[in-house]
Amino acid sequence: MNPSIRKQFNEAYTDAKYQSYIQFIENVQAGPLQFRLAETPIFLDKPFATALLNAGNSICHQLIQPELIKQTDGAIPAYARTKNETVFPGCLVIDFAIAENEQKEIVPKLIELQGFPSLFAFELLHDEAFRQAYSIPPTYTAFFNQYTKEQYIAHFKKMVLGDHHKHTVLLEIKPEQQKTKIDFYHTKTIIGLPIVCISEIFQKDGQLYYTAEGKDIKIERIYNRMVFEELQQQEASIQEKWDLIRNTDGLEWVTHPHHFFRFSKYSLPFLKGESIPTTQFLHGLKEIPKYLDKYILKPLFSFAGQGVMIDLTEKIVSEIKDPEHWILQEKVHYAPIIDTPTGLTKAEIRLFYFWEETQQKYIATMNLARLSKGKMIGVNYNKTATWVGGSLAYIES
Repeated sequence: MNPSIRKQFNEAYTDAKYQSYIQFIENVQAGPLQFRLAETPIFLDKPFATALLNAGNSICHQLIQPELIKQTDGAIPAYARTKNETVFPGCLVIDFAIAENEQKEIVPKLIELQGFPSLFAFELLHDEAFRQAYSIPPTYTAFFNQYTKEQYIAHFKKMVLGDHHKHTVLLEIKPEQQKTKIDFYHTKTIIGLPIVCISEIFQKDGQLYYTAEGKDIKIERIYNRMVFEELQQQEASIQEKWDLIRNTDGLEWVTHPHHFFRFSKYSLPFLKGESIPTTQFLHGLKEIPKYLDKYILKPLFSFAGQGVMIDLTEKIVSEIKDPEHWILQEKVHYAPIIDTPTGLTKAEIRLFYFWEETQQKYIATMNLARLSKGKMIGVNYNKTATWVGGSLAYIES
């Protein structure tokens, strides 16, 4: 972290600036946000940013190996089996804790990853909001690998829309009710993508359609924003729509439903490296570890931190009824290193990766960050705290 920039920010901070920052974003949404944004961004120095990129690049290299694709075949449940899978997702997100290792060094540690879109459009708006409300040094950027805003949008647009100008929609479950709907709106603003609820889809002549302005419009490509755990909780009519979609021939996906499962917590036991905590499938344990305070339990396909168990006992571990759906992961020690007026805060950084076809690799493009004073990162664990919530990391350019 850069202590001088942090000191300058804290001294210049006012509640009025924070309200200006929030209002900038809510004006775009035309209503209040449904998730908390932190009062501050994170300022990363070059050594930590380099370590972050190196860790992410190593993980991405491992993820695209043919062996890992074979190893993750068992990740995909029957209800998610979908036609037209591509080998790799067009995008990945990787979450890293700002952690402390045994030598008391500040290092990135992998928390989890997903072959699924994140708030790719919203973070552009987030950057604008921070810069209009606060004095963010011009030498700091939210982009990685020399990307500019214009290059990021161009790559994002190409990834979502493809090269063949097929009609693409952003697909979600009841988008107007989603906490992150501002990302959908801004995606539509940036690249003109229609937002379609799964309930609006119907089939005609074996193809998918939705109706807009009195016309039936054929869907050829889907920018998929549906979380599958949420999909399983929907009423029968929505489940029937999903069966129509997943069995339709010729659809293109960003990202394909299988990628949500392959490139996920299911991948973690197969990854190696200094930044990767030891992770095991629970059903593959030969014996329960003696020192359970060094581990956490995670359900494989939950989202937003739901179901994670931190304070483990042998009884808790032994009574898991479906161990094949859980991983036991070495506990990561978040470093309370972000100095704020209300105390030291922990943080996590999510790197956004876009597939680069010409180089046949993933490239880190931008990020989001989350600040926490609780045991876990996430709004559910910080309901009464301030200087916590969604944020953005800036790096020295």
